[in-house]
Amino acid sequence: MRNFLDFEQPIAELEGKIEELRHLGDDGEVNIADEVARLQGKADRLLRQAYQKLTPWQKVQVARHPQRPHYIDYVARLITDYTPLAGDRAYADDKAILGGLGRFNGRTVMVLGHEKGGDTQARVAHNFGMARPEGYRKAMRLMDMADRFGLPVISLVDTPGAYPGVGAEERGQAEAIARSIEKCLGLSVPMVSVVIGEGGSGGAIALAAADRVLMLEHSVYSVISPEGCASILWRSADQAQTAAEALRLTAQDLEKLGVVDAVVPEPIGGAHRLPEETIDAVGRAIEERLAPLTAKDGPTLRKERREKFLAMGRDAQL
Repeated sequence: MRNFLDFEQPIAELEGKIEELRHLGDDGEVNIADEVARLQGKADRLLRQAYQKLTPWQKVQVARHPQRPHYIDYVARLITDYTPLAGDRAYADDKAILGGLGRFNGRTVMVLGHEKGGDTQARVAHNFGMARPEGYRKAMRLMDMADRFGLPVISLVDTPGAYPGVGAEERGQAEAIARSIEKCLGLSVPMVSVVIGEGGSGGAIALAAADRVLMLEHSVYSVISPEGCASILWRSADQAQTAAEALRLTAQDLEKLGVVDAVVPEPIGGAHRLPEETIDAVGRAIEERLAPLTAKDGPTLRKERREKFLAMGRDAQL
């Protein structure tokens, strides 16, 4: 059953009427097929109009949609012979970050990313995609393995941010994030990252300091969530919509600012409406960026990657 966002309510009402009509028989007075086609056309127009002019706050809502495809969906469709790898070899296995070996278009790769979970039980198990230090240390272990065996790294980012709990702080959350960013920047193998939903703060960039950083059209990427920003600046999360406008967190803004390298288009209505089509588009975008990187040697990759991040903000038009 499809979940509708607040701004999609007119579309929800039309699609509800369409479903009702489809369950009715043709009584001869009204041609059900013609009426369904008319309402479907109107619903499609409303959907197209709504998604052509999404506000930053509406994009945040779309990025958080519970039916948006997650890490496990991308792996299931894009990666063959996937072998999951678990644990940081120091404390525990964090389910908010998953990773493993597999083949992407015939090429052996290390793939890792955040997993939010698709239902209530899974979200609790994966801590809503908010990783603890052991999650980032697991990611570092897997990146080390990829570096050792010369395997490209693909990361899929979807997190509201790193877990802010007391235990996580006691075990060195900030240090783990910093070390993970350092590990990304120091890799001698190609790395391509895709923000597939939310890219929240250091918890996101810990897996996204890559040679090429892509974003889905309606994903968001920011130093802080709109609610967190509003709580700091206005002492009220009610100002989240205003904060979203100010944060410049949309894929389109970040591409203009040079923070991300490309935006991957989503189907009309968002990735949650046509997940397989979205995943295939992401796969094509990754292949397009990964192939040229595999021809470069380690020192060149490290040098260009570091220069890329050091250059951010120099010529940006704010």
